Amino acid sequence: MNDSASRRVRVRAPELVGKGGWLNTGDQQYTLADLRGRIVILDFWTFCCINCLHVLDELRELEERHRDTVVVVGVHSPKFVHEAEHQAVVDAVERYGVEHPVLDDPELATWKQYAVRAWPTLVVIDPEGYVVAQHAGEGHVHAIERLVAELEAEHEAKGTLRRGDGPYVAPEPEPTVLRFPGKALLLSSGNFLVSDTTRHQLVELAEDGESVVRRFGTGERGFADGSAERASFNEPQGLALLDDNSVVVADTVNHALRRLDLASGAVTTLAGTGRQWMQGAPTSGAAREVALSSPWDVALFGGTVWIAMAGVHQLWTYDPKAETVQVAAGTTNEGLVDGPGAEAWFAQPSGLAATEERLWLADSETSALRWVDLDGAVHTAVGTGLFDFGHRDGEAGQALLQHPLGVTALPDGSVAVADTYNHALRRYDPATGEVTTLATDLREPSDAVLAGDDIVVVESARHRLTRLRLPEQAVRVEAVAHRTQRAATEVAPGRLRLDVIFQAPAGQKLDTSMGPSTRLLVSATPPELLLKGEGADSDLSRELELDPAVTEGVLHVSAMAASCDDDPASEYPACHVHQQDWGVPVRLVAGATDRLPLVLAGLDAGDGS
Repeated sequence: MNDSASRRVRVRAPELVGKGGWLNTGDQQYTLADLRGRIVILDFWTFCCINCLHVLDELRELEERHRDTVVVVGVHSPKFVHEAEHQAVVDAVERYGVEHPVLDDPELATWKQYAVRAWPTLVVIDPEGYVVAQHAGEGHVHAIERLVAELEAEHEAKGTLRRGDGPYVAPEPEPTVLRFPGKALLLSSGNFLVSDTTRHQLVELAEDGESVVRRFGTGERGFADGSAERASFNEPQGLALLDDNSVVVADTVNHALRRLDLASGAVTTLAGTGRQWMQGAPTSGAAREVALSSPWDVALFGGTVWIAMAGVHQLWTYDPKAETVQVAAGTTNEGLVDGPGAEAWFAQPSGLAATEERLWLADSETSALRWVDLDGAVHTAVGTGLFDFGHRDGEAGQALLQHPLGVTALPDGSVAVADTYNHALRRYDPATGEVTTLATDLREPSDAVLAGDDIVVVESARHRLTRLRLPEQAVRVEAVAHRTQRAATEVAPGRLRLDVIFQAPAGQKLDTSMGPSTRLLVSATPPELLLKGEGADSDLSRELELDPAVTEGVLHVSAMAASCDDDPASEYPACHVHQQDWGVPVRLVAGATDRLPLVLAGLDAGDGS
């Protein structure tokens, strides 16, 4: 047995349980015993979470290279009420091209058994059924692949590795014109341009919103410029007219902006490198030389293209004349904080709509409608934070949305909101401060465009555009309010030891060449919960003090660690950033634990295992 194998902590893996059952297995139900002999990677995810979508993309190459030894199992663990619906999980698995088995766990049973605290979390189980590693956040796949190679060699030698085909069974494709369309645009011809997201194409539809005029892109995942037939996209989303003859496209999974020439059909790249932006990378410069992160929507505002950069919780801008990009608002911290652009916090901004004086945005993870003024300051119209959502009309201060993805400026100065997880179209009127419901019984609406007296909704999970007459009076719906359903962690009031666990992967060491290699940022909702310990520091352990008078709240913890390959022979070793944000609901109970461990990478030795 090699050194790393002899040092490895192993904990027996709990069973995989989920009330929704298994997807992508041809209706076959599995237990851990059925997977014995394979290396199992559990991916705890939820489909609203941009970091989870990044990890799905990170895992694709690893799955392909180790297809006969590794089984990835997605454990779907919902945050929003809508994500607990089985059909919504079925839709998401197809929408995001998930090509491995998925366990639908709407009651978070397996999440609790594995003591998971964050989306996404990856857990590695060896061929004998033991947990050997856990990683929270994204950017860990390089370390997991190295561990997989070690486990393959170790268990091949022991005779405990079983090679062969995995349990994945691809679903039958559906013959619809669109497949999970994302955004739409009305062209001067009266036709519609739609991002056919799951088919990796753009589609021009006639005025009826159904008849196909042209398709742009091969229909396969890729990142290639060229003619309509040769160009390729990767889950494109947002669209905006750059001028009369061209459209800028948010090519989300390529982390790029593309340009479509409407006359010729040719596609070129405007911004992005094709790689995902990571902490420490440049945030301004020549557009083709700066990495982006999951651009979800685009809009022309104040002469520049604004980008909803969902992957890093920011707004960026692209200057078409100078061909440069830069950060316009947001710190990369996830949350809801208003103020000057440089100080504002967002949470997966996913929809944009510009008027002369305001840039409206759907801030999906805070279930919020927000706006940017001409001075670049950020304001909130509807929404309170990461953990409150629902369907409630009335005065904006108490109204609720549920993970909206789109916004549309209406002629009277009000705003329509594609309230995605409520399957509704909502309206906010700045003149009255009221929120109303325009339409219900939509299926995951993700955008809407005005067409004369009608509003045409992208009904994403029904794979179509739906035309509605703009009603004079809003629909009345029964008010419903929700909070995130994760059980609160009971902790003792007073002193609480926060430990973020990070063990550099085998063959790597902490990168201290440019100063401290770690960073920890802590805050709380409500802020009064924290008497001591708020703010940023380089130490991954910190003593907090919780106010006994505040009986419950949420601790927001953001951790980052940088590690580099430990190879003395290499002048320029490869370096990797590990990062995760946690929102941990806590309840203060006398006599409860005074330690809160959060695993960024490795296993917590303080748990007695």
